[in-house]
Amino acid sequence: MLDGRWRSAVDRTTKPVGTALVRARVTADVLTAVGLVMSGVTALVVASGHLVWAVVMLFPTGLPDLFDGAVAKASGTASVRGAYFDSVADRLSDALILGGISWYLVSRHHGTVALLPFAVLGVTQLISYQRAKAELLGIAAAKGGLMERAERFILLGVCFVAGSVTASAFVPALWVYLGLVAATAAGRFVRVWQVAEGPVRPARPRRAHGRPTRRPITAWREAGGFRPLRETEAMARFRAWREAAPANRAARQRRRATSRSGLRSGRHAGSGGH
Repeated sequence: MLDGRWRSAVDRTTKPVGTALVRARVTADVLTAVGLVMSGVTALVVASGHLVWAVVMLFPTGLPDLFDGAVAKASGTASVRGAYFDSVADRLSDALILGGISWYLVSRHHGTVALLPFAVLGVTQLISYQRAKAELLGIAAAKGGLMERAERFILLGVCFVAGSVTASAFVPALWVYLGLVAATAAGRFVRVWQVAEGPVRPARPRRAHGRPTRRPITAWREAGGFRPLRETEAMARFRAWREAAPANRAARQRRRATSRSGLRSGRHAGSGGH
């Protein structure tokens, strides 16, 4: 939701911070790595049962992910490699934190409730995959939704707060978390399904060496063809000059031949006088 509706406002807010970090010689890859390391620390804090400190640790875990894009834009170093590294780090960060939650549930609760974080992890990975696959197919409808990464971090903090107030509220909060991310995944699937229900676009024909051929003749050309242009005065002069060019060239060659023969006859006459 933040990415879909308020992305421009978020960019305006993070741009000054990104510029300041660039002046401090902080790179986007460094921020991404810091966020990944802090995710591991947060997972250890959650696994040890310190949910209040886990809420605090969410800030140094999520802020690098918020500012790494601003730093890349401000420094002009935005690249495919950086985007790939950021995406992989986000998925690994989710796995670490939810793994810490599962460890906490194993040690504090009994039964199969420890599998709940793995269900949340599976659905969050599905949300990210839906967007990546839709963008690969040229469909932009998979963006946005109720529970994107920023909203998931906020709701996860709410779950930690609920668990720190009373331990019995932590598992119901996780069920709410799972329901919201599942609704986001279902919404993305429906939007992409509605956009992608048209006919399959035929692949463009390719030449023998693999490059695509030029596009077929458009409908207006098939209907009427190219209309002849009205000849202007400049075009008429050019056409007349081009038609007269061979005759002018032949006349210049005859004049050259005549001058050369005159020079030869003069030289012969001079040698006979001596």
